[in-house]
Amino acid sequence: MIDLCLINCKLVPENIECSIGIENGKIISLKKIPPKSEEKLDIKGNIVLPGLIDSHVHFRDPGFTYKETFKTGSVAAACGGFTTVMDMPNTSPPTNTKKAFLEKLKIAEKKSVVDFGLHAGVDDTREIKKIAELKPASFKIYMDLIDDEHLLEIFTEIKELHEDHLISVHTEDRDTVKHCTDKMKLDNRMDPEIYADARPPIAEDIAVLKATSLAKQLNSSIHICHVSTKKSLDIIQEAKGENCKVTSEITPHHLFLDASYFKKCGNFAKTNPPLRDKKHALGIKELEKIDVIGTDHAPHTIPEKEKIVWEAPSGIPNLETTLPLLLTKVNENKMTFGDIKRLLCEKPAEIFNLKNKGKIAEGMDADFVVVDMKKEGTINPAEFKTKAKYSPFKGFEVKGMPVMTIIRGNVVMDNGEIFENNGKNVYNHK
Repeated sequence: MIDLCLINCKLVPENIECSIGIENGKIISLKKIPPKSEEKLDIKGNIVLPGLIDSHVHFRDPGFTYKETFKTGSVAAACGGFTTVMDMPNTSPPTNTKKAFLEKLKIAEKKSVVDFGLHAGVDDTREIKKIAELKPASFKIYMDLIDDEHLLEIFTEIKELHEDHLISVHTEDRDTVKHCTDKMKLDNRMDPEIYADARPPIAEDIAVLKATSLAKQLNSSIHICHVSTKKSLDIIQEAKGENCKVTSEITPHHLFLDASYFKKCGNFAKTNPPLRDKKHALGIKELEKIDVIGTDHAPHTIPEKEKIVWEAPSGIPNLETTLPLLLTKVNENKMTFGDIKRLLCEKPAEIFNLKNKGKIAEGMDADFVVVDMKKEGTINPAEFKTKAKYSPFKGFEVKGMPVMTIIRGNVVMDNGEIFENNGKNVYNHK
């Protein structure tokens, strides 16, 4: 007799009903007739997808816990159907030393209700080898904060490690951003719309070209975060054709919004890189060229976002809006379940080396999100579990929503109710 059996599950795109047997947190059977089990959980004919993987979150813990904690962020993740998240290093202290990395691991192990990995920051290159032993999801580089010489030094240092460690890159060229931002400030512009010009498309395009050129030169593996321009995506596609080991990510806001939302939402639409005008922006038709969707969940307080454009922080909370927005597009026949599985399950697992995640198959972790494709609602930030109660998606009508999240066989979210769960480090450094 096994631990648990999920009955009346619908799997897509195969469109078959089956029962999923679970033992010790793993999938052990996928059968029409349910096996004998200690417990049965009726999924009531709803669709079961692999648990979503978000390779790009900012949980602000430690240092900025008034914006978010690993607990509140991971609860938001579970409510959004995410079973694994990877936290970025720009906390305080930054996760760019072995000591800081170990401290954040302890915080995550104590607080997270979903499984997790940590990206490492890079400052002192002498720390790279020490952090590499702890198995970071990647080394994250912010090109808008460093010069070309330091960029080359970091790429070279990481490449000299024994393993092929992934480098995640925020691609905005520092000098271009500084030049354009200084010009806008001299003009005394304060309207939020000007932010798109302060960090223009060419700043991203230049940085993507630099990053892919370095990756080709050194045979490095790189992941380009939050691609937002058609030109950048073309550069990445060209680099792939030249055997560059590069993958790409798009965010929900760069997928569904454009620069007109600065006028509608002000700084609540402010993010780096900025939302683009329709000439440069990406859309659903470009998804076939994109490798993953990462939420870039970046919470702030409302008073912070209400400051003048140059002082308001950049970032949008996305964990609870992403899946409903995507399922709505599936209901509208503008996307498929195959797209969701590829972009939020299979490819993230492949790129970030999560061997037990991303698929519903025997031997894999029993991570699932159950979705009700008939459930409708309106995005209301006041109901978010994240501490950040704002969104440029406020008021969007959605149809198709996550109703249950299961992590390693444990129900963590059921119709918005959260249950305790001990999230695990997916890279198991111990």
